[in-house]
Amino acid sequence: MKNTKAKQKFKFAMPDAFIIIFGIIVLAAIATYIIPSGAYDRETIDGVTRVVPDSYSTTEANPANLLDLFTSIQIGMIQSANIIFLIFIVGGIVKVMESTGAIDSGINALIRKTKGRYMLLITSVAGIFGVLASMGLAANAVIAFIPIGIALARSLKLDAIVGIATIYLGYYSGMIAGIFDPTILGLAQTIAELPLFSGMPLRIVIFIALITITITYTNLYAKKIKNNPQKSIMGTKPFGDDEENHEVATQDNNLNTSFSMVQKLVLLTFISFIGIFIFGAFTRGWGLNELVGIFLIMGVVIAIIARINPNNFVKIFIEGAKSITYGALVVGLARAVIVILEDGYIIDTVVNAALVPLQSMPVLLGGQLLFIFNLLFNLLVTSGTGQAAIVMPIMVPLVDMLGITRQTGALSFMLGDGITNIITPTSGVLMAVLAVGGVKWTQWVRFAFPLMLMWVLVGIISITYAIYTGYGPF
Repeated sequence: MKNTKAKQKFKFAMPDAFIIIFGIIVLAAIATYIIPSGAYDRETIDGVTRVVPDSYSTTEANPANLLDLFTSIQIGMIQSANIIFLIFIVGGIVKVMESTGAIDSGINALIRKTKGRYMLLITSVAGIFGVLASMGLAANAVIAFIPIGIALARSLKLDAIVGIATIYLGYYSGMIAGIFDPTILGLAQTIAELPLFSGMPLRIVIFIALITITITYTNLYAKKIKNNPQKSIMGTKPFGDDEENHEVATQDNNLNTSFSMVQKLVLLTFISFIGIFIFGAFTRGWGLNELVGIFLIMGVVIAIIARINPNNFVKIFIEGAKSITYGALVVGLARAVIVILEDGYIIDTVVNAALVPLQSMPVLLGGQLLFIFNLLFNLLVTSGTGQAAIVMPIMVPLVDMLGITRQTGALSFMLGDGITNIITPTSGVLMAVLAVGGVKWTQWVRFAFPLMLMWVLVGIISITYAIYTGYGPF
């Protein structure tokens, strides 16, 4: 008996996401003592700040001390405040929506019409978000749709991972291809002096490959846990730590529940306000702050429609915000990694040390290493526009010297920028999505990592094709 207890006592447990990310912060701090500090000069052209090629120079070292290690967490929280409060507000307003029964009733009505064919639903929803993202739409609004994916998965008796994968991975399949993306692709092609949206046919093929793999992978996982719920990566809590609330909701909810007029109006309000935000994002450059404002207005309108009195509204809102506090704080903690690296002036050193030696590489190897570099660098700088501003000005002369077309260079950047976003804990959007969905980062990585490797293979094949065919223009 004593031996059995001893084995149980020392059984390995996967570290919490907070522990893992803090470990990364410590490694980043240690790196500031090992990696020389340096910086490129920057210039602003047409409102876009870019790195000046061949301007790298060493700077005075600024290694992180013990106090810096911990103050970086506070600074990370402050710098991520817009995303953190977006998570709280989305969580609160979604809880208000859920209290009306509109989400569950609407999802159940959809399931009845499709006769419960969950694979068809996953395919359709993922495909829609992929197309929207490929045109530069949805963007931060993808966070707002995660509760719909969760409700869909719950009604289909699947887990929260399926709900997130359907929305988020469908979205990223389109974002990586960026067929008509005016922001990240637009900036990359502008810096490379390429015609806007040029090279579209190959990006369409890449999108079809990515979305097909994603839908197939998600459906296979859904089928596995549909046949045996115990195979869910999330174990006994398929909807996170708020499982009890979901169980209560499920008990009161079945496919025969009527879809009342009030519930239809609530869902219509949600769709209308998200549509307003997408229109504003596309035509007026709206971002996270406007999305929060839209959600708050939407919440008030829903409360009026459902006749929720002000005191109850506040009570329900606070319950929703409290339920995702864990995930909201993880976002700020992850940002601390970037704070340490930036304050230590080692990000530019990493770029210079990795990219400059590629000048002497064979064409095919050099092209693939550009792609691999962007994959890894994206773990540090997850902002697509931020990465483009740092990397693309240096990549353009490099690809010219390697004999690779600039269009191939832009493609290497696009593929590298997007793929690792689906697992990196430094991505504010990913951590926000997981927070809203109630999925732990460690659980998500177990699910998403094999898919990411498939996406990397698509990237390698695409870059190889682009190099051999002289993917143009230029």
